[in-house]
Amino acid sequence: MKFSVQLPTDRVEQGEEFVAASAVAEMAQAIESAGFDACYVTEHPFPSDEWLRTGGHHSLDPFVALSAAAMVTRRLCLHTNILVLAYRNPFLTAKSVASLDALSGGRVIMGVAAGYLEGEYAALGADFGRRNETTDQALVAIKRAWTEESISLSGPGFDAKGNTMLPRPVQAPHPPIWVGGNTRMAIRRAAVHGQCWSPFPLPAAYAGRTRTAAIESVDDLRDRIVYLHDYAQSIGREEPLGVNFVPWGRGMNSSDPLDVLALREQLAELAAIGVTWVSVGLPGETRAAYLESVARFGAEVIGGAAR
Repeated sequence: MKFSVQLPTDRVEQGEEFVAASAVAEMAQAIESAGFDACYVTEHPFPSDEWLRTGGHHSLDPFVALSAAAMVTRRLCLHTNILVLAYRNPFLTAKSVASLDALSGGRVIMGVAAGYLEGEYAALGADFGRRNETTDQALVAIKRAWTEESISLSGPGFDAKGNTMLPRPVQAPHPPIWVGGNTRMAIRRAAVHGQCWSPFPLPAAYAGRTRTAAIESVDDLRDRIVYLHDYAQSIGREEPLGVNFVPWGRGMNSSDPLDVLALREQLAELAAIGVTWVSVGLPGETRAAYLESVARFGAEVIGGAAR
């Protein structure tokens, strides 16, 4: 099992404590030193006030934040968790990811999803009603931009009639694509377009708010992993598919104390049903407290697993 940890560049209200260049550098270096395989950042370019009032958050631009992390690390993977592909032209997204992959020496993990914030869609001029179709079209366009020359391809908001993009990503044939979402549609999207499926725990009471399906137990997750692999087999997929999951109690900006024994037990359960990566949020109201959590997780969870 491999580990991605939140780089908390969404805590912009705390200013230099978390989002100054020196803060991002210190946190990224600590994450790499602790033995994590990746760090992840979220994206919300223009959230609605209504969503912010009910628990939403801002964030740094993901490519800017991960570029800052890339410059002070050497092996740490740079994980977008997640990009909402329908917010932007797919070729601009392809260019940003390829540029980051080139600058970092091939360390990008492109986590994507269709998104669920209708107010943010509207503010950005994106079509919320067509978000799933647009996401699928974007994935095709992005991969073609990374790997082909003289592309002719049309879709919502783009019309390429012989265009080429350089630089190519360092990773061949392209950076891994992790598809987020709990629905069967998201699972099928991962099997068709991605290298990994990225679900997350969600009580049924919140499924409507995030416009995805509930995952309330290991059994729920196991059933969906079975569906993932059955569907992949049905379409003739031969490439292995990973599964990245958020352990219960370890979501973004989790304030829950680290219960190392319980977490190790949960990770063993997740590994047994086919989870290959986990993405965790760690407690820390200050940068110093966050760095302590990173070091402890590295020593007692990652180090403990290695032993």
